[in-house]
Amino acid sequence: MKTLPLAALVVLCAFALPARPAALPPPLATALEKGQVPEDAVAVQVQQLGSGAPDKRILGHQETLPLNPASVMKLVTSWASLEILGPTYTWKTRYTSPAQIRDGVLEGDLHIAGGGDPRLSRESLWQTVHRLRALGVRRIRGDVVTDRSLFRLPPHDPGAFDQRPLRPYNAGADALGIDYGAFSLHMQPQGGRVLIQADLLPAGLRLENRISRSKGRCADPSAGLQARLAPTGAPMVLEISGQVAEGCTEAFDWNLAPLSQAQLFEGLFRTLWQEAGGRLDGHFRNGPAPADTHLLVEQPSPPLPEILRDMNKWSNNVIARTLLATLGSQGEAPRPDEDSAQAGARRVGEQLAAAGIPTAGLVIENGAGLSRIERTSAATLGALLAHAWHGPYMPELMASLAIAGRDGTARRRLADSPSAGRAHVKTGTLNGVRALAGYVLSHKGERYSVVLLINHPNADAAREAQDALLEWVAGL
Repeated sequence: MKTLPLAALVVLCAFALPARPAALPPPLATALEKGQVPEDAVAVQVQQLGSGAPDKRILGHQETLPLNPASVMKLVTSWASLEILGPTYTWKTRYTSPAQIRDGVLEGDLHIAGGGDPRLSRESLWQTVHRLRALGVRRIRGDVVTDRSLFRLPPHDPGAFDQRPLRPYNAGADALGIDYGAFSLHMQPQGGRVLIQADLLPAGLRLENRISRSKGRCADPSAGLQARLAPTGAPMVLEISGQVAEGCTEAFDWNLAPLSQAQLFEGLFRTLWQEAGGRLDGHFRNGPAPADTHLLVEQPSPPLPEILRDMNKWSNNVIARTLLATLGSQGEAPRPDEDSAQAGARRVGEQLAAAGIPTAGLVIENGAGLSRIERTSAATLGALLAHAWHGPYMPELMASLAIAGRDGTARRRLADSPSAGRAHVKTGTLNGVRALAGYVLSHKGERYSVVLLINHPNADAAREAQDALLEWVAGL
């Protein structure tokens, strides 16, 4: 048996050993140490994105380790939506009827088919109501029949994630959802009380004000407020209680989601229809439209890139959930054991694999990142950013991201730094999770993709680490 020289054995062993994580840049390492976040709870990747030249990996640390990305998962949902649906995609809400209009009366039911529009709003519903009035409809003799069957989803529990069911970020996807499932109350402190107003209150809902004032300085004026929907009664009663500090003297808005998507849509339709002088003889109910209906109004959504800007700049979970359900409702029908979200997650994984993007460890639950089980790696996100950079929809994806120091969830990042405005990023935050991914333009004019995932109980102290990495990359 032939024996290899000792030097050759040393070389072979060196190649056989697993690669050690690269040393982190000193500013990042210092910030992590200051926040008491160990480096083994961190994954990082930085690549220089070539223009006509191969991309160059600058930094890699635990790149293949699957971690919870929080809202950075919306980047995956965004990329897949652009690739599968295309940048001109729109959702359509259809208003039809089998009946004729005679002397201002729709002599039958009005059918409303939800198309999954993530941006369906009271403003667009107002437009539709007035388009119906322009057709001559002032009275609907039958029922309003809504069809939400486009999405096949299990019942949504808004309190399942963090036991805060009234928070707007916990609202679920719905084929006929409106205003992201939420509405806003305007609070005006006035002496020993707080007045409550609403621009447009859903019909059938009454507010009961039980707010009191407490001594103390003003911090977050809405932090001490609670809301409860009375379990019985008509009209529905929303009880607003809690305390607002006497130090709070300025008006403020409180956003909440106390109604189901069906209740909110019905309430807003009824309010707007009545304000427009319309009359409804029947009731609201769910069901499909008959085959002999004819189109009255079709209300399109804004195009996909505009939807993505709303989703990513302000990290809107309802839009992300709706996008994933949309992907699952397109093309082939979901498999018998899949709902629309599960089918959408499968399509996202297939699209990533087809693009050559690694998917090891990828777990998609709702596409929004509001999850304790979603996982991805810095390698997956880095490859996705590079693929998107060289792809046809790079401008649409990049424009959807928050600009550090300028807007969205990153508006306070690097605000006083020379690097402000040079990073387009998606941020993510959960208890024990801080994440960031996107693009940075260096002061030398080179473009980089950046991914930083942190999963650790002290992750909330890692904001400085995120900023340190962005500034380090901007200085390359």
